[in-house]
Amino acid sequence: MTDLHRLSIRELAEGLSQAKFSSRELTEHYLQRIAKIDPLVKSYVTVTPEQALSEADAADAALKAGNATALTGIPLAHKDIFCTKGIKTTAGSKILDNFISPYDATVVEKTKAAGLVTLGKVNMDEFAMGSTSESSYVGATSNPWALDHVPGGSSGGSAAAVAADLAPFATGTDTGGSIRQPASFCGLTGLKPTYGRVSRFGIIAYASSLDQAGPMARSAEDCAYLMNVIAGHDAKDSTSVKKEVDDYVANLNNTSVKGLRIGIPKQYFNVAGLDADVKARVEESLKKLEEMGATLVEIDLNMTEAYVPTYYLIAPAEASSNLSRYDGVRYGYRCENPADLMDLYKRSRSEGFGPEVQRRILIGTYALSAGYYDAYYVKAQKVRRLIQQDFLKAFESVDVIAAPSAPTTAYKIGANLSPTEMYLGDIYTLAVNLAGLPAINAPVGFDKDSLPVGLQLIGNYWSESQLLSIIHQYQQNTDFHTQRAAIAEENA
Repeated sequence: MTDLHRLSIRELAEGLSQAKFSSRELTEHYLQRIAKIDPLVKSYVTVTPEQALSEADAADAALKAGNATALTGIPLAHKDIFCTKGIKTTAGSKILDNFISPYDATVVEKTKAAGLVTLGKVNMDEFAMGSTSESSYVGATSNPWALDHVPGGSSGGSAAAVAADLAPFATGTDTGGSIRQPASFCGLTGLKPTYGRVSRFGIIAYASSLDQAGPMARSAEDCAYLMNVIAGHDAKDSTSVKKEVDDYVANLNNTSVKGLRIGIPKQYFNVAGLDADVKARVEESLKKLEEMGATLVEIDLNMTEAYVPTYYLIAPAEASSNLSRYDGVRYGYRCENPADLMDLYKRSRSEGFGPEVQRRILIGTYALSAGYYDAYYVKAQKVRRLIQQDFLKAFESVDVIAAPSAPTTAYKIGANLSPTEMYLGDIYTLAVNLAGLPAINAPVGFDKDSLPVGLQLIGNYWSESQLLSIIHQYQQNTDFHTQRAAIAEENA
């Protein structure tokens, strides 16, 4: 039983249902790996061994009684932005370092109802603001492919945990690329669903019109299993859409790649900062899809230059509003010995928030302030509509749109990118959130330094099944998703 972490979700489900191993054995296996390997990777903020083993025993009882779901007994990790009852939920911030949620997020509730076992909470950029996972109050997480590199962000802990085989799959959230970019940096498959497909209830808010939860795993098939659990309407989330949920696993072979029209935006492949190795690997993956029967169609996405400025007005504006609740009064961090109420507010927030969060709050507050609201925020919302229309026009002639997930591979820890450099690194992912579209990252090879490269496919609204199906078939013809970082292999 030393290689349980090498099994796919389907193989784990079959092994549990056939009693080849128990959920307790599987959970203990992962807890041992976390204890041994995670001090190097630092992906977990909180490990919950007692709860995990208790849930595993309950799963074993359900399996024995014949009351199991498809995923009963399989462990997973949750990004530390999902509220978890009785477990610390920090969102990577000092201001929530002592916060224990009194309730479960709907995504967590659904995974529990499906019999999944929670191993713990994994690291992230503070309040999901960042692309490296270095802004976390608990410190940086390492990329399992190269420990001196970042895993991406903000769902860097989720990506690192799966890439190091410290969880079979994990939940993430994506506000401007926070599932797809770390999946790209860590050689994983990660799906950002259509806005409204997965409940946001119980997710600590960054930018409410952009945030969306999704799965991170090794393969499209593994992601499909988790999507089957977490997707669906939730009355507790006013932005959740009442729409029938696909059986993502059953639909994995439903989209024919033969005749599929893949849009290639010429603006995306002429971006100044696009790394030559990234471009080459992405083009090779598109050639492979072409060999499988797809047709590549050059398209124009004329609003490309507007993505970064539009996002970095709207997202900080929403963040400044959402984060106003952290005032040192009701819960979370409170400064010591405040002189008066104003001092309590000022010092609790100044001491509790890190520099990147403070920067975005200030930008957002400025954009929403009297005299600037119309000039900046309202204008950004109008441009957002133009970006959406740009995509909808493209989808009249193509089925999906292809792009790199990031212009580069993983940065070195401590690279100290300027805010502008970091923001420009999100150029390929931001527009998907602005338009509310679904998109998926898949590993398609490595650069000259053996760091993973990701391909992004963007779909029209509610096309998650199509995206998973295309990548699943691509993965039947390639082996990039099966390749593992040395740290995962050496510590097997």
